[in-house]
Amino acid sequence: MIPVQQGTSLLQKDYIGFSLVNVEKQKTKIMNHKCDHALKVLLPEQKVVAGAEQPVSKALPAACVGVNHLHTHRPWLQKTGTAEVSSILEEKILGADTSADLEETGRVLSIGDGIARVYGLRNVQAEEMVEFSSGLKGMSLNLEPDNVGVVVFGNDKLIKEGDIVKRTGAIVDVPVGVELLGRVVDALGNAIDGKGPLGSSIRRRVGLKAPGIIPRISVREPMQTGIKAVDSLVPIGRGQRELIIGDRQTGKTAIAIDTIINQKRFNEGTDEKKKLYCIYVAIGQKRSTVAQLVKRLTDADAMKYTIVVSATASDAAPLQYLAPYSGCSMGEYFRDNGKHALIIYDDLSKQAVAYRQMSLLLRRPPGREAYPGDVFYLHSRLLERAAKMNDNFGGGSLTALPVIETQAGDVSAYIPTNVISITDGQIFLETELFYKGIRPAINVGLSVSRVGSAAQTKAMKQVAGTMKLELAQYREVAAFAQFGSDLDAATQQLLNRGVRLTELLKQGQYCPMAIEEQVTVIYAGVRGHLDKMEPSKITKFEKAFLQHVLSQHQDLLSAIRADGMISEASDTKLKQIVLTFLSSFE
Repeated sequence: MIPVQQGTSLLQKDYIGFSLVNVEKQKTKIMNHKCDHALKVLLPEQKVVAGAEQPVSKALPAACVGVNHLHTHRPWLQKTGTAEVSSILEEKILGADTSADLEETGRVLSIGDGIARVYGLRNVQAEEMVEFSSGLKGMSLNLEPDNVGVVVFGNDKLIKEGDIVKRTGAIVDVPVGVELLGRVVDALGNAIDGKGPLGSSIRRRVGLKAPGIIPRISVREPMQTGIKAVDSLVPIGRGQRELIIGDRQTGKTAIAIDTIINQKRFNEGTDEKKKLYCIYVAIGQKRSTVAQLVKRLTDADAMKYTIVVSATASDAAPLQYLAPYSGCSMGEYFRDNGKHALIIYDDLSKQAVAYRQMSLLLRRPPGREAYPGDVFYLHSRLLERAAKMNDNFGGGSLTALPVIETQAGDVSAYIPTNVISITDGQIFLETELFYKGIRPAINVGLSVSRVGSAAQTKAMKQVAGTMKLELAQYREVAAFAQFGSDLDAATQQLLNRGVRLTELLKQGQYCPMAIEEQVTVIYAGVRGHLDKMEPSKITKFEKAFLQHVLSQHQDLLSAIRADGMISEASDTKLKQIVLTFLSSFE
């Protein structure tokens, strides 16, 4: 029925009625034409002979039944053969899908530098996945009045001007789930480790919104890195965002890898609430570096609870831009299912550079350091997705350790200041300390954890509570001490203690320690038992003392682990163990 608008004149109404009659006549003509055509297709060799009952005369009503949905009562049409012919005709004519399979397509106007300008795609959404005729995928970013700016996920040499571009109707998503553990995937979630398909049926959008205020709860559980300097002075909690910042080659990735390896002790247990699944996102790194990292995790038996998302330096800029969001979606799967996950972005400086490249090629206006105006939002919307959920929302958490590379220690540059303001603290690594042999090269004065102390175990608080103050006083006094040797006893004592504590916080790479082991070692330094020992012997003492405690006093370690604190009995026993060992230590 054609709707007749109010206020239509009589002449217009007559015209509409006339049109409807014409439409019905046209329908009848089409149906008759279909009937004739069907007979020609079905029985091309047969002829109609007057006075004889030929197959054509039998097929004619049957074919017309198929076309027009009519019924016949002629008995000779009930025969099996003719009924089959009738049903075949009915399937052929009426079974065909009359609705056209429409796909919204566009054409490539220009292509270059990984950016395609596409005409058409009128209803495309922002960040929707599109497909080029070569099979290459892309993502629509710039929606302009006369064209769409599409970033290409791959080599744009496979695309040429005039190629067809199809909408997929889906915003970019990736596979998620426990099936991805132990695998290496690219930014789009495709396996690149040669171990076959992932086997995950769950997919999740990469650009999901961060949880609101109501589902969150304050950080309260420790996320143990196994690194003495971090767990004692810059503690991290589950659900926190802690930035690792420093120049190149200062050990930023080493801290992240040690943290992943340290989770083995929790993931080997059966308690799901203690397990911490890890996602490592490599952005703009060399392929050899990523391969070396995967081998290191495999050798440490840490790959079974880790997902590696890799967008290497040779990958297109859009893939380097997308990789952190893809990794975050994989981590959010664990968070939203009441589990705990840790995600490491190594590093976000390279993601910002990739985003700057894309934005400038899309002709978006540049801002400070030629970064686009929304580069702050680029990182804030990513890091806000790390959260500790309350019990009504499963009680899961996603902890983020973003890495930022500085140039000549300049933390006042655009990207470092942005990420420092977004995160809940930072671990600042210095080249000078690294070359002095203080590794991990953490500058204790500039490093801070804004929320992690609430999650620190009580045992560590008891021994490390005064250590940060003592180290701060040591640095202050050490600056003046180099100008003169005339120092009073109290100042000399501060210097002695500071030197020994600095030595005690040194730690080898890939050697994370359990929290109770850290407590026993730091206890010896903070309580002044090592003040008379030569600083050069501290490392040797630590190694021997730990072996002694692990072999002879497992009950003490178990008590500290179970209680989460040093009781009076444990304190007395630990003091006795330290003094006894020191008397026999050479």
